[in-house]
Amino acid sequence: MTTFFDLEIQVQPEHIDLLGHVNNVVYVSWMQDVAHAHIAALGVGLEQYMQMKHAMVAVEHQMQYRKAALEGDQLILRTWFSDLNAMYSFREYAFFRVRDQALIFLAKTKWTCIEIATGRPKRMSPTFLNAYQPLDPEINPYDFSDKIEAS
Repeated sequence: MTTFFDLEIQVQPEHIDLLGHVNNVVYVSWMQDVAHAHIAALGVGLEQYMQMKHAMVAVEHQMQYRKAALEGDQLILRTWFSDLNAMYSFREYAFFRVRDQALIFLAKTKWTCIEIATGRPKRMSPTFLNAYQPLDPEINPYDFSDKIEAS
């Protein structure tokens, strides 16, 4: 069992769309950013993918936009693994806005392992299975109270 991973960011002008809030596509980019930072922290990042000649790729997303993020907002992008089997890993995300202590975005992604050369699915290696463990069920990933106290 593992814990969650946090990446703290500030919303920049380039994240804002014509409606004055963070564009929906940016959230997907942030999902990728925090997932890549998480796997790198686990020691099984993109460099290791290339060495192993296989990688994890997203095959399905579910997203819920709860509140708009605005320029200058401080956000905590949190991710964790919620499930794992021989073919798929399941990652969840919760994006938290510090100023009003709001969960602004929730998402889930289903990932599968592929051979990089062919793009064909393959069973996950023990390297992935050992590193990408689901969140300890005793941990509440939606509890940001330690981040509120720190700010």
